[in-house]
This record gives sequence, C-alpha cells and structure tokens, in this order.
Amino acid sequence: MHSSLEYLAERYRITNGKKFRLKDVDPADTGMLKSPEKATELLQHSVQLLSEFQEKLYAQDQWALLIIFQAMDAAGKDGTIKHVMSGVNPQGCEVTSFKGPSALELDHDFLWRSTKALPERGRIGIFNRSYYEEVLVVRVHPDFLEKQTLPPKLVTKDIWKERFADIRAFESYLGRNGVVVRKFFLHVSKAEQRRRFLERLNEPKKHWKFSAADVEERGHWDEYMEAYEDMIRHTATRHSPWYVVPADNKWFTHLVVASAIIETLESLHLQFPKVGKEKLRELAAAKRALLNEK
Repeated sequence: MHSSLEYLAERYRITNGKKFRLKDVDPADTGMLKSPEKATELLQHSVQLLSEFQEKLYAQDQWALLIIFQAMDAAGKDGTIKHVMSGVNPQGCEVTSFKGPSALELDHDFLWRSTKALPERGRIGIFNRSYYEEVLVVRVHPDFLEKQTLPPKLVTKDIWKERFADIRAFESYLGRNGVVVRKFFLHVSKAEQRRRFLERLNEPKKHWKFSAADVEERGHWDEYMEAYEDMIRHTATRHSPWYVVPADNKWFTHLVVASAIIETLESLHLQFPKVGKEKLRELAAAKRALLNEK
C-alpha cells in the first residue's frame, strides 16, 4: 500500500520545469487506479499516516511545512484540504486563504502578506492561493498590476521573469530555514469546470459558492493555462517542486495530494524528542508522587 502512495507522489511531481507542457497532463487521469473504492481505502490509510507524522513534526519542533494550492475556480481546493487534512490536529495546522489584496497590502512588496502567514516550526501551513497569484491573475489582468503603484521604470517586459526569480529565491531562503515548501496545481479541465459550475447553479445549497466573476474568469481560460504553464516551468525546483494533479476526479485528487505530503514528511525522518537523564528522573519522581497519593 505504501509503495502505491510513493508512486503517485512521484508520478505528478515536477522538479525541473524547463520542458514541462501542461497538455501532457490529462486532467481526467487516475493513474493505475480505476476504482474510487480503492482510492478511498488508500486515502483512509494516508490520513492515518499523516496524523502520525504531524504529531512528530509538532513534537520535534524543527521543521515547518508550507503547502500551497493553486487552481482555477471549482478545481476542488477547499474539498482537498478538508479531506486530506481531516486527521490532522487543528492546533498544528493553519489554513490561510488569500483574496484580492487590501490597500495596505498593495502598499507593500508582493510577498509581504504571504510572509506574515508562514507556519511556525513544528506546524503545517496551508495557503489556499498564494503569492503565485502575482504571476497568474495579475498577469492575465494587467490593470491589477497598475494598482500596485510600482515605479514605472520597474514595470518592464521582464517583470514576470523577475518575479519568478524572486519567488525561487524566496522559496530557497525558506528551505534553508527549515520551511519545506510543496506546491499543488489542481489541473481541472474546462469541461469539468463547466459541469461543476452548472451543478452549483442547479443546487440552491451551493449557490453561495458561485460568483458571476467565476464565469468572467473562465473567458480567460487559455491565458490562464499559458500563465500556469510558464509559472511551473520557471518555479519548479528540487527543493520546492510543483505537483500537477489531475483534478477531474476528486477522489483521485485527494489521494495524490495526500501521497505527496506523506512522502515529504517521511523524508524529514521525524522523531519524537528524546529526554535526558535529568528529565527522566523528574518524570519518575512525578510518577511516584501520583502513585503515593491517598
């Protein structure tokens, strides 16, 4: 069972994006798995493993894990977080959702608001969207860049390559400080997004999830796909890889993400802290005191 998880993590991991092409990843792919029931069994096992690793991560208090989710609307980011992290102690995990920047955030560099939300040592931080929006939605909508009031001479044709370089440097810096970065692009097809949008429109209890802006963004689909491909090509590295996860089948998406997180935590060789002789004597004394209570 564990080998199946390792296979899934490796299959969709991108550590060098120079030759990456988004069209090579089928959003409906399910690898060797054809049964949602088998995937559910594997996911339950994965959730248990993740719970055990997270407890050690918290106790050891040396590493932090930053998980980044990027995707088109309705690709399943919220559901993936809910299902994959269902066994994690809430005290050791925090989810940050990034919406449109505030006036205060626009008066700072584009990494500022994300830096404030980085996880502490021993914890898992999840970014539902992230600083990568700065090379995605801002790239597709140039008027968003104008609102950042950068000095005109800094807004050149090379600004996206410069931001890619800044992001790579930032993630390298995090890695050298014990923050492990793993990034997931949930790759949903345009046809499946349409189906999910219609499902939201047809079910009153899902109306709250829908916004007219979602359809407007869908009109920029090809531009977004180009931006995602370029982003992955320039920011997939060995120390902070991208996982391009097929997202047309939610049961498979959840399993791939869980597999990648487990593989990452396992690679850290996490252990519960060992206590010294003085601490052992202190524990023994406490035990004796409790046993001698009348």
